[in-house]
Amino acid sequence: MRIAMLSPISWRTPPRHYGPWELVTSLLTEALVARGVDVTLFATLDSHTAGTLAGVVPAPYSEDPSIDAKVWEYRHLAHLFDRAGEFDLIHNQADFPAHAFSGLVPTPMITTIHGLSSDRILPMYEPYQHRVHYVAISEADRHPALRYAATIHHGISIRNFPFDHIGSHNLLFFGRIHPDKGAAEAIEAARATNRRLVMAGIVQDSGYYERAIAPAIDGDRVMYRGSVGGVERRRTLGAAAALLHLINFDEPFGLSVVEALACGTPVIAINRGSMPELIDHGVTGFLVDDVAGAIEAIGWLGDIDRAACRRAAEERFSVERMADRYLHLYRSILG
Repeated sequence: MRIAMLSPISWRTPPRHYGPWELVTSLLTEALVARGVDVTLFATLDSHTAGTLAGVVPAPYSEDPSIDAKVWEYRHLAHLFDRAGEFDLIHNQADFPAHAFSGLVPTPMITTIHGLSSDRILPMYEPYQHRVHYVAISEADRHPALRYAATIHHGISIRNFPFDHIGSHNLLFFGRIHPDKGAAEAIEAARATNRRLVMAGIVQDSGYYERAIAPAIDGDRVMYRGSVGGVERRRTLGAAAALLHLINFDEPFGLSVVEALACGTPVIAINRGSMPELIDHGVTGFLVDDVAGAIEAIGWLGDIDRAACRRAAEERFSVERMADRYLHLYRSILG
């Protein structure tokens, strides 16, 4: 089986710190290669893989301002589709632009939809669903107008997230600094319960950051660590009493949620989007309706067994489970 894996080019694959789509693409690629699958990863030239790297894009456009995103994205796509005949299957992890090429080659294609952002993108999904096999990353993110081949939750490398059976008294916000992710709500909940809040993630909305977040950062009660990766990421996720995921949108998945669980850290989340699929209420965290509910749930954290959080991540969100499900899908498509 020869697979062409198409990664986005916003960040390196795997990313240095931030880049959830690129991270999932890398995890799946490496797991497939470990199973003996012949995978060619189409990604930026600074990417790394145990498979075969195929690239023409010099650097990620979110890291190098000299890279024109539109120009290099289409050069990236052209590079793959020029070689489509070499592969049994194309696995697209880079959203809808690849669909424009799908009818020009006989090679079947899968698109993992990393969150259907809005109905405005449906014109690049609906007309292609007879040709492209769509994978949802949660049941909550399925759109009624689309036909799906499968729902496959993301998986993480569990061994890379050491279990912290103690945690700390501190609360954690881990994600994009953006109104969608509920950073200001996390600050409100931490203040109301007189707990320190550690914040980590890229600033995606600078106006929101300056207006609603920066005034609260004092280096003591509210600490902001920027975008963290590697060992610091894992340590930060484990050294917390709970992850506050007080989202203001229908989260399609939430990698930080399952990464926190893998470390033994329970999650308090707004009951929207995929959260009920990831969190077992009262067992691995709490699903709440609003900030008031989160404040109340913080008082219940002593009822959560951190080992149960770890077990849930191991059983349901491992990269091995994800790879097995994709391999089953590949084989069913190829007959």
